Amino acid sequence: MNSKNQKLETGDGEASSASAGLDLPPRQLSSPSTSYCADGDTMKRASAKKLIERYFYQLVDGCGNENCDNEYCASSGKLKQLTRNQAAAQAIQLFSKDARLCDAQPTKVARTQSSNSVTKNSASGDDGSLRLQPAATDQPAVLRKTDQPDNQCAAQTATKDKPVPFLTEERLLGVLETCRREDSYSLLIRTLGEVYSSVESLSRSFPRAGPESPLDALLDRAPCDLHRLKKEDVRTLEGEPDKDEDSKEQGAGACSVARGSPDELPVSIPSLRRAYHALFQVPGHVFESALVNALTTLAGDMDLALRVYREGAADVVAALVVVAEIPVLGTSEYLERALPYLCKSAAHLPLGAQARLARLWARHSRPRLQGLLEALQQLVTLRVISGRFTREYCLQDEEGITAPTKLMKILYYANILAGELDPPELRHEDTAAAPLDDTLLSDLAVKSPRPPPPEDPLAAELGVSVLDSRRPLFHFAEFYNEPLSDAIEMDKDFACYKSGESLSHLADRKFSFMNYAFVLTPATKTLGLYYDNRIRMYSERRMSFFNTVVGQPTNPYLRLKVRRDHIIEDALVELEMVAMENPKDLKKQLVVEFDGEQGIDEGGVSKEFFQLIVEEIFNPDYGMFTVQEEMQTVWFNPTSFESNAQFTLIGIVIGLAIYNNIILDIHFPMVVYKKLLGKQGTFWDLEDFNQALFTGLKAMLDYEQDDMEDTFMQTFRICCNDVFGSTFFHDLKEGGDHVYVTQDNKKEFVDLYADFLINTSVDKQFRAFRRGFQMVTDESPLHLLFRPEEVEQLVCGSKNFDFNELEEATEYDGGYASDSQVIRFFWDIVHKMALESKRKLLQFATGSDRVPVGGLSKLKLIIARNGPDSDRLPTAHTCFNVLLLPEYDSREKLHDRLMKAINYSKGFGML
Repeated sequence: MNSKNQKLETGDGEASSASAGLDLPPRQLSSPSTSYCADGDTMKRASAKKLIERYFYQLVDGCGNENCDNEYCASSGKLKQLTRNQAAAQAIQLFSKDARLCDAQPTKVARTQSSNSVTKNSASGDDGSLRLQPAATDQPAVLRKTDQPDNQCAAQTATKDKPVPFLTEERLLGVLETCRREDSYSLLIRTLGEVYSSVESLSRSFPRAGPESPLDALLDRAPCDLHRLKKEDVRTLEGEPDKDEDSKEQGAGACSVARGSPDELPVSIPSLRRAYHALFQVPGHVFESALVNALTTLAGDMDLALRVYREGAADVVAALVVVAEIPVLGTSEYLERALPYLCKSAAHLPLGAQARLARLWARHSRPRLQGLLEALQQLVTLRVISGRFTREYCLQDEEGITAPTKLMKILYYANILAGELDPPELRHEDTAAAPLDDTLLSDLAVKSPRPPPPEDPLAAELGVSVLDSRRPLFHFAEFYNEPLSDAIEMDKDFACYKSGESLSHLADRKFSFMNYAFVLTPATKTLGLYYDNRIRMYSERRMSFFNTVVGQPTNPYLRLKVRRDHIIEDALVELEMVAMENPKDLKKQLVVEFDGEQGIDEGGVSKEFFQLIVEEIFNPDYGMFTVQEEMQTVWFNPTSFESNAQFTLIGIVIGLAIYNNIILDIHFPMVVYKKLLGKQGTFWDLEDFNQALFTGLKAMLDYEQDDMEDTFMQTFRICCNDVFGSTFFHDLKEGGDHVYVTQDNKKEFVDLYADFLINTSVDKQFRAFRRGFQMVTDESPLHLLFRPEEVEQLVCGSKNFDFNELEEATEYDGGYASDSQVIRFFWDIVHKMALESKRKLLQFATGSDRVPVGGLSKLKLIIARNGPDSDRLPTAHTCFNVLLLPEYDSREKLHDRLMKAINYSKGFGML
């Protein structure tokens, strides 16, 4: 085949650029995973692509000759019908063996970007600025003002006739080739400076000429030498697109398209990545300062478009997609100069444009999202560490921190959309008037209707929720910024959050990190929830005082008086009476008194109360919950003899524990916390609910043979065991015993099975339980701040028993210091204890054997001297986490007294 060379014209002369090959422009086919750069090998590969494209369209559309006898041409009638992916893989194979190619042109031309020449127009002036002029192709090299769409960037100050320069992959390769030949990169610097400094120019660069051909994806994965393809290579290439399509149907791609039909991206991402790969083969010191300067100017252009002219958001979004693909965006020069200004400008994107950017990033920029997140995190961390903040000028006032956080929020939802999603129909909210059967609380929902949980505006615009995320593209924990979380003053941030609740317009609200909770660690978010709860408690106490003044005295606290040997009956009866008389009393500070025992509850007695009540309620002998032996988790007993009111009151107990900042020893599967936040359980939730069942059902889903009925012998009738060990059967659909599971209905069977176990069979019990939980937490920002796995930490605490952290965080009083002899003995003994003994020590000293959210470093333990050496046992003020330790004169004596204290202390020795 003959190839023809296109010319790159400059003010100094002419030079040949990429070999065009046939009728279509060259394209560099190397990717970041290959070693090709913009030199001879790349040009040969580009020419090869042109030939492969002719094979592709010959297979798909034919040559148009009715008498064609080429077995590799669709016009011959000898070729079976192929999908586009199959045709793409076969086209590569035909090229590798030099198969026959019809002389006539295909009925469709290849849909790639047209090639244009780059001209340095000397007639434009002596300033040396680049002018891009069109070659004789169907794609203009410049766009004039009269050709722009209505939503063009108004920040462009050119005249009507001034052309808008833009780049394509071919032009950039040509510029690089010219610069190498002339050993001068001035042309590249001028080109980047002119295009990357303008929103309008950058948004029109690297354009898509049409739908991306499957050849783009296949050739990016193909081996470097296309003439030496092995059969295994072709089979791999032919199979991967199908797998990609399957994954999209099950994961983010299909869901995101179904939810809001993301806008088409005018930029060709494969072309853009190839162009960047070629560009960054050039030593960075040659052009990167110019590129950074151009990006800084671009930020100003964005700012004008969004804040002054209030139009051009679509161009800004396209420009941000192009900029986000820069592979070195997180390096020092970009991080310190360009990225802060870009974030400040992007922070002014309107809500619709934010949603569009999230969809485009999720759909087209998945490989770059984590790198972009790391760059933004570095920027925030740098500003937090280097800033000088006071009570008057805090983190919330620093735009260098808030702007990247706003952009990170768009990235957060892009991460959700790019992962695996469950359908939004699984999200639900119990109707407020739904009665609770056989309970005195049946009309409680009508008396106190719950306000809807707060919803993030961007999530609402996208039609997605964090609850929909079965598996994000990368873990949510990577969004935590620990330096920011440690530095933030949550009381100040909470004040900003509350003041913004009364303002309807988002632009008028003061920035609060509680509205961007994904960036905060669970320990910091717990502090925000603590402030909200405490303010509600003080508000209820103040109202009680006012009522007393006007002659209607009420108790300022939620007081529970219980007997140790009847703790369940006493607690549930008193809570039911409170919920019936005035549910708002549940928002008061809890004060517990054990009948016949002295002690003032400053927190420690409440901790013991919850510990005892949880031990008894979740004991399988009590009959309300069962234990899943394999996973060692508890689950609702669908055949429980207890009324639904009892489950409501258990929900109130769990809510009160969160409300009073008390951690419980509860072992629910994760699906419980998802359901508490409003999402139905699915098949995927069986993995930590019943691992053996999940494995069996997954094997059924993965089985592809035609003998499924004979292999599994499974009908739509399932066998279950109740709490007493008795067997019963349940039909998942009408006549289920006569409907066998086949390849066609296996997914329906799995979904119905999981729905029955997790949702339907315990529906009444769980609805009552959730209703009680919401009676306490309905007005708190729990939904706003926490994901399901974080709610588990909030209820159960951390699972990391690191006593080295506790030692570092412990304070000393009464004459003790970290280097005191008895203190050194104490920590030597503690570090050598078994885990069970360590838990008992925590129980003795703090009233709870659980680790707080964030680890033991968040537990402020105080060890105080309690007199000289004596035979007394250690004691503790659990309300204040104070351990009173006599100054024993030997390690052996300390060990003996300490072990006796922690093993025989229940109800004694704790004040």
